[in-house]
Amino acid sequence: MTVPHDPRTTELFQRALEQNTGETISLEQFIAPLETRAYGFLVVLLSLPNFIPIPMGVGGVCGTLLIVIGAQMLWGLPRPWLPRFARQHGFPRSSVETFVSHMTPMFNRLERVCRPRWEQITHKPYSHFSGLMLILLGILLALPIPFTNYPFGLLIMGFGVALIERDGGLLAVIWAATLTSSVTVASLSNLMVSIVRHFFG
Repeated sequence: MTVPHDPRTTELFQRALEQNTGETISLEQFIAPLETRAYGFLVVLLSLPNFIPIPMGVGGVCGTLLIVIGAQMLWGLPRPWLPRFARQHGFPRSSVETFVSHMTPMFNRLERVCRPRWEQITHKPYSHFSGLMLILLGILLALPIPFTNYPFGLLIMGFGVALIERDGGLLAVIWAATLTSSVTVASLSNLMVSIVRHFFG
């Protein structure tokens, strides 16, 4: 017997458009069908600016927002909380449709690789650890380290996709990569401090 799984990411995006027929769609309306998977969607959104050549400082902003989302997962909130102005801000329907059409091919490719597996580690109590890892990723992204936005952006996007698709296998890989990145950054920081002290101490 086939075990039913949650709708795929692209199906949820299409459902959000079908359920909201107005000229504007708020972020709250758009993520409502995602329910607990809204965490993954917001994480994916925060990964996207890291691949766009925009002025410096995006890592600090996205990293801070990622820390806020991670703290909510760590606390155990069933769905992410957003300030009222952010929840109710309306986006033109045409812009949302353009976003979905641009994102759909990427998610179609990811859906061929990702699938629901080891689903238990995408839920409580393991989601508390996911929240802690998101906080750690947010701190790493916010640090003023050159040329790290892209690799950390990839980790964050993978994290979000794993949460949306309930892919515990991918999530475990992202956990390990986050811990490895943290150790690497800490080691490099200690090395830089030692060099500075050697020459200027």
